[in-house]
Amino acid sequence: METQSEDKSVRVPVRDMPVEEDLWQRYKAERGVWTEPMLAALEGGMKERKWYSLSDKVCADSTLELAWAKVLDNAGACGVDGITVERFAKDIQSRQPVVKRHLSEGTYQPKPVKRVWIPKPGSAEKRPLGIPTVVDRIVQTALKMVIEPIFESCFHPQSYGFRPGRGCKDGLREVWRLLKGGHEHVVEIDIRKFFDNISQDRLMKLVQERIADKKVLRLIKVFLEQGVMEGTELMKSETGTPQGGVISPLLANIYLDPLDWKMSEAGFKMVRYADDMVVMCRTAEEAQIALETISGWMEGNGLALNEEKSHVIDMTQHNSHFDFLGYRFKQTNNGLRKYPRPKSIQKLRQTIKPLTRRNSGKSLEEICQIINPILRGWYGYFKQAGRSDLQTIDSWVRGRLRGILRKRRGGRGRGRGSDHQRWPNRYFTELGLFSLKSAFETELASLRNGANC
Repeated sequence: METQSEDKSVRVPVRDMPVEEDLWQRYKAERGVWTEPMLAALEGGMKERKWYSLSDKVCADSTLELAWAKVLDNAGACGVDGITVERFAKDIQSRQPVVKRHLSEGTYQPKPVKRVWIPKPGSAEKRPLGIPTVVDRIVQTALKMVIEPIFESCFHPQSYGFRPGRGCKDGLREVWRLLKGGHEHVVEIDIRKFFDNISQDRLMKLVQERIADKKVLRLIKVFLEQGVMEGTELMKSETGTPQGGVISPLLANIYLDPLDWKMSEAGFKMVRYADDMVVMCRTAEEAQIALETISGWMEGNGLALNEEKSHVIDMTQHNSHFDFLGYRFKQTNNGLRKYPRPKSIQKLRQTIKPLTRRNSGKSLEEICQIINPILRGWYGYFKQAGRSDLQTIDSWVRGRLRGILRKRRGGRGRGRGSDHQRWPNRYFTELGLFSLKSAFETELASLRNGANC
């Protein structure tokens, strides 16, 4: 791809520049979508310049094929057109050329997003979930793969959400490091309906600072305006980003990146994951200024803070706490601790309960095989919680399984009393049940042995 810029200054030809392997990871660039000359241009001077010729990359066969492979791998429900991933796969040879033609001609028009409501963990409320059509997911994936490296090259390092080589655990480690380093006045930020209230005009202006390809800009714009279908009612989208859209996290990062830079330039230590963020400060005065700074930025950019949930926490006070990315950070008699927040535990229990009903007709071995991946995944994220927190979850899971065995013997209620002797912990270990505490102790022993070598 040939890149152009209004800046006519002479620079080293990009084809002569070596491209290091880690650049592909750093900018989340996909082979078959990006090329080495494009990546070298990004690294060698294009970070602050506009990209003009991108639409040909979006509709390239290699890009669409890779996008389809990603959508197929993720599966998911059908959108408003009722076409499932499986059905689309059967007609891929006839459908893909039509998509390519509309993208090439700049006439692609997405369908509205189907809105469904799902339970909100720890609340009686429900939250909306948007389901784009399969073809829209393919096009959004193709679009994202083409434009993401351009913006990734200039995002601030204090954002961790939906970025290459970064994730929740990195953000949590940074929060813990800052807490232990004396940043004990924490500004907890909650944006009211962030994804619904993003100003589309402001977002497009930010996109246009880096992209000048008219077809790509139009494609982003039509996705922003595609609307939402709930039942038979169509609601137009005048604000916000596509619900459930593949490209929504990237657009959110684009919108909030100026805030990242503003806070950093003012000297604040902010940790952000998408629209979840905390500012770590050394004094109460600094924290209050940070809160006012963010509030002012939100007001000037079409957003508003949830005042009930946006406040300063003094973590030097006993029992003070704040929640971030599923963890609770708390000041206890034994010092700072972090463990799964109550809603995280409740969500796990709500997932496990339907799979461990007392009237289940499955064998205990089958049930263990079903819930083990859930427990392993939960452990993988919350293993920093500590042995006692993990043991509590283990005990609860075994109690659910004892309840099944108790009912099969004609008993009522949960497993208790003599049930613990009848079916001791080792009984479930022999069945193959994953134990969070055992996994923690095994990993801890491995680390100690490695340190002693």
